[in-house]
Formats: sequence, structure tokens, C-alpha cells
Amino acid sequence: MKISVYIITYNEVEKIRDCINSVLWADEIIVADSHSNDGTSEIAESLGAKVIHIPFNGYGDLRNKAISYCTGDWIFSLDSDERCTEEVRDEILSLMKTTTLDIFRVPRKNYFMGKWIKHSGWYPNFRQPQLFRRGKMSYDLQPVHEGYISHSDKRIGVINNEIWQFPFKNTEEVIHKANRYSTLGVAKLKEMGKTGGVFKALLHGLWSFIKHYIFKLGFLDGGAGLVIAFGNFEGTFYRYIKLTEEQSDWKMPIVKPIHKINK
Repeated sequence: MKISVYIITYNEVEKIRDCINSVLWADEIIVADSHSNDGTSEIAESLGAKVIHIPFNGYGDLRNKAISYCTGDWIFSLDSDERCTEEVRDEILSLMKTTTLDIFRVPRKNYFMGKWIKHSGWYPNFRQPQLFRRGKMSYDLQPVHEGYISHSDKRIGVINNEIWQFPFKNTEEVIHKANRYSTLGVAKLKEMGKTGGVFKALLHGLWSFIKHYIFKLGFLDGGAGLVIAFGNFEGTFYRYIKLTEEQSDWKMPIVKPIHKINK
């Protein structure tokens, strides 16, 4: 019984080496790359991964195309900012031999600003199920924060050990992701029938900050918790502001040609 690992990438030259090194135990490593231009593909190939170049049409579409290239009996999804551990490797290899389930969630331990983030909604932290038998799971076509579709009639399991995630390498990446994800998130808001507005954007942003900093105990994570909460404020605020832009008919004043005055 074989296992394939797939990794989605776009300009992840600083992350891809450690990511692939953490899954060299797999039978096959597929890197689904959206035409990186920073050397990501070359590093991946040098480590033995098979690189498939796929145009980006949303994360759900990218993940579905990635798993279509996997040939293993089991598929393990790992993002470029995630790292498998020896404990997770051993548990996965054992499960492949013994389990009757088809799909598993994988808990993540997040690190930011040099520390393990134990609150802020980041621990325990899960995304879509990351371990599944080939053919038993796919993704919906949401452009960001894509959901999953189970093709199994069995319950979804949870593995015991945690992978590591390093969601932001620095503050610049916090800002970059807030901008990128807010742009992708506009389509989801429109699909839900939401309307924009500056005051509405502020309210949603403030609620996101309060939820992460107060209710999810982000204040216990110190300065890192404050940065995480503020990053959520920014992402939410700009998502609604960008929706407002799309739904508004804002026009700039027209400047007529101004000619020289003849005296």
C-alpha cells in the first residue's frame, strides 16, 4: 500500500525545501505549482518531487487537480508552510495498515513570532481533512477557504499527533496574506448575497478582532496574539471594503485638457 503527498505552491522558495524534507518517507511527492518564478519548482525537483504546473483558478480547483496526479492508495495533503513530524509519519504508516476509515483530520501546532501559539483560535487547529484514501475525498470550488466533499459513508477520524505550521514568516507576509485572501474572499461574500459598506466593514473587522483577541483568548499569546487579532481585523475589513468597491459606482471627476492661455 502506497502513499502520495501533494503540496500546492506559488513562489515558496523559502519554505518548500523544509516542507519536502519532512515527507521524504512518502512513496510519491507531487508539487502542484501555479507557475512560480522564484526557483520553487527547481528546488522541488532537486529533492525528488514531481512538479506539475497548474494555472491558479482558486484553491479548490488547484487541490482537485493536484490529487488527480496522485497515484498512491492514500493521499496526504501538506501545504508549503506545514511540516510533518516523525510522530505523524509513524502514525500514518500504522493507520494505513490497520484502519477501516477513509478520511482523517490532522491537528496542527502553529508557530508565530518565535513561539507556539496556544490560543487565538490556533490550537488545536484543523483545516480540511489532510489524510484520505484516493477517491474518497475532493474539494469544493471556493476560491479561498475551500471546503471538502466526502465520498465515503464512514465517519471522519482524527489522528493523535500534530504537524507543525508556520503561517507567516514575518509581518510583511501577514499583510500580504490579508490582502490576497481578502481579494479572493470577495467572491464568497457575493455568492452569499452579502452587501458592502464602509461602516459594515468596520463592524465586521472589529468583531473579528474581538473574537480572536478576547473570546479565543489571544491576549494570552502576548504580542503575537495582538498581531494575529489585528491581522484578522485587516483581512475582514478589506474584504468588505473591496466588496463595497465592486458594488459601488464610484467615479473620479473628469479632468478636461487645460491649455496655455494666450495673452
